[in-house]
Amino acid sequence: MKKIYLILLGAGIMAGIAGCERFLDTENLTKRDTSNYPETEGEVSSLLTGVYSAARLMENDPNGRCSFIVSEILSDDRFGGGGPDDATYTNIEKFECDEPNMFEDTWSHAYMAIFRANSLIKSIGMVTYSSDESKDYITGQAYFLRAYCYLYLARMFGTCPLILSTDPVNLPRCSSDSLFAQIGSDLTQAIKLMPSTPMIPERGRATKWAAEALMARAYLFYTGYYKKENMHGADGSTIEGSTVTGYLDDCIANSGLGLYPDFRDLWPYSNEMSKRDGYAYSVNNDLSWVGETGGNYETVFAFQGPAKVTDDNSDEANHIVLYQSIRDQDQAGIFPFGLGWGFGTVNPQLWEDWPDSDLRKKGSICDTSDPDEMPDFQWAGDHQQFETGYIQKKYIAVNVRSGESFVNYSKELYGSVVSDDYQLNNTQDLVEIRFADVLLMDAELKKDAAPINRVRVRAGLEPIAYYSDEALRAERRHELAFEGLRYYDLLRWGIAGEWLNKQNGVAIKNDGASATVQLGDMKAAISRTGGFLPIPQTEIDLSAGVLKQTKGW
Repeated sequence: MKKIYLILLGAGIMAGIAGCERFLDTENLTKRDTSNYPETEGEVSSLLTGVYSAARLMENDPNGRCSFIVSEILSDDRFGGGGPDDATYTNIEKFECDEPNMFEDTWSHAYMAIFRANSLIKSIGMVTYSSDESKDYITGQAYFLRAYCYLYLARMFGTCPLILSTDPVNLPRCSSDSLFAQIGSDLTQAIKLMPSTPMIPERGRATKWAAEALMARAYLFYTGYYKKENMHGADGSTIEGSTVTGYLDDCIANSGLGLYPDFRDLWPYSNEMSKRDGYAYSVNNDLSWVGETGGNYETVFAFQGPAKVTDDNSDEANHIVLYQSIRDQDQAGIFPFGLGWGFGTVNPQLWEDWPDSDLRKKGSICDTSDPDEMPDFQWAGDHQQFETGYIQKKYIAVNVRSGESFVNYSKELYGSVVSDDYQLNNTQDLVEIRFADVLLMDAELKKDAAPINRVRVRAGLEPIAYYSDEALRAERRHELAFEGLRYYDLLRWGIAGEWLNKQNGVAIKNDGASATVQLGDMKAAISRTGGFLPIPQTEIDLSAGVLKQTKGW
């Protein structure tokens, strides 16, 4: 029986199908089957675009129930925030879930991307390519994306069904060993197939260097969390620490990537159009955002933000920026920052523990009590919860002046192709791997201070004399704050419960009223659940009980 290229919406069961026109710039694929599609290299490339589109939607869920936002809220550096009607996020921070299908969309999008990757891998040999290099590069990207999605699921839910074909199947969760073995095999293939070309990565596309970095991320999580000496491939081969450091050394030495001179130029708030008199992080330091046009040689891998965002493709806006931006303020009083839903308020403990001499402190956090940072911030905007007076600045709406009003910088750049709705006009790329992370992973695996010091010197700090786990952990916390990594670092280091408990008793305001954070015994919550989240009840129901819920939920 011929199989039609359609979208897999469920995990264990092919629960639903839909046409691919929304994701692929090709004719309607429901009219094509495996006997006649794909027929050309261009059609294979379109299939690859479809994998990227689904993977991006997985990590940029319009409902905000994606790993990036949830892991930030689960970390010790952020609180739930939002308004009184957003208790679901506050509850999940306490490892309580009042919505049995809270993560239905991100789970479905992950398996949509996996199904498309499986389809692409299966069809690679059906067409003639312009060169073997072109074929290998496409194939390598497919393996990278499948590994990326499975690592996403592994860190968020612990384990999941391991599906490697396009056949409809009803599988239970695989073991963590099997899951990471497949991730290791896919990344080994990606590294082998993709070219070793020194380059600034094409926006939104994976490279050999991204695969090498992702291998290190997977290795560190698996060996750390599960207390394993090495990782393995699906064929039983051993992936040792020395192999992984070899990949990182290759990326560091040969990728053409590096640290951008000023950390603050990586983030849109430093763009030329948003400067204002007295704002210490634009005018006085003459900062200039590197932008997202291909010149950012610190980005190893990112999901591209579209230049065109309208009501018709609203799910492609950067919803992470929307969720994390400032809630209901007069825009003149918070310029150059813009409006959003107020999620992920910053724990003041991070601010207090962070040395003032580190330029990343004010380069990452806005202190609303500082008039040089925010001229006229008003507390309790639209009944803001978990308000601390500290707001992250990496993924936040950024405005420019337009006459007497303010518009998002992307609206100013791209004009009418960007929606007028502030909820849809954020187009910032979502950076998944930075070169600074590559250096810090290299330092951690080698127990070497030299890569740490490269990052510290860029931040205006003195080098450290020798490596220690405490120094490495502090450096990761400060360099990579608010980038979706902190919670998973705490889990793999085995210290999540201890650090999350420190949040209890922190002073906050709920709708302007003084309160304290009360999350309960987080060490017990981590022990009960493993630190992982509940899979959607709909998936368990569709599997007729073959899928089992995450322990502790």
